[in-house]
Amino acid sequence: MRKFVKLLVCGVLLLTLGLSGCSNQGASDSGNTGNTEQNNPAPVELYISAAASLKDSMEKIQTLYAQEHPEVTLIFNFAGSGTLQQQIEQGAPADLFISAGKSQMNALVEKNLMVKDSVVNLLGNELVLVVGANNTEVASIQDLTKDSVVHIGIGTPESVPAGKYSQQALTSLNLWEELKDKYVMAKDVTQVLNYVETGNAEAGIVYKSDAQNSGKVKVVESFPAGSHDPIIYPAGIVAASKKQGAAAEFLAFLQSQAAQDIFAQYGFKAAQ
Repeated sequence: MRKFVKLLVCGVLLLTLGLSGCSNQGASDSGNTGNTEQNNPAPVELYISAAASLKDSMEKIQTLYAQEHPEVTLIFNFAGSGTLQQQIEQGAPADLFISAGKSQMNALVEKNLMVKDSVVNLLGNELVLVVGANNTEVASIQDLTKDSVVHIGIGTPESVPAGKYSQQALTSLNLWEELKDKYVMAKDVTQVLNYVETGNAEAGIVYKSDAQNSGKVKVVESFPAGSHDPIIYPAGIVAASKKQGAAAEFLAFLQSQAAQDIFAQYGFKAAQ
């Protein structure tokens, strides 16, 4: 009888130790899984709708951001700010919107299509007159009235912020009506720049950042700051985004010194 009890006790002890071992092993496995998930965040795709003038600088920033956040894939949609506004209104995928003008952003905020508290003034810029690199006919803004200047590229004022600023500036200088037969309207500033680079327009009005990054044009003159509204690039999170946390993190990065230094390299300036 004693032998039977002894065997029974031993059996219970072995079973208990076995369960304890399994429990400890399970805890260990669970801990390892947790560490793995923490060290390897789930991949995220962020859709960024950004003004066409941001293309070069944003692609440089994309490379830098990927080094710090390899799990995040940035998918860019570059176009005129008015076009991007319409796309967001129509439900196109977008997590972050960066406009070259405040009116497009404000319109989306008013329709509750942006996370209002997330909107910040990200960048500033300058409005400049450009001509082909070898052009010797145009040496000032007033030279746009010359007969040799047949075509002047500008963004469509109703949908392209640079076009709106151009209209304001030329109106301020009493040139808008006088030059109206020379305008070649473009869908964005990239197209304006292309008109001048290819010789399809003798002159064009673009942002300093666009002109700085083209070897085929030269800046004739900057428009007086007081001749148009301040050039502000607002940025914010799209309300329909299901990845607002990741979008907020990227927006914060765009405001960091590292990102702002890259923007400065491409001719942008700090927002006023």
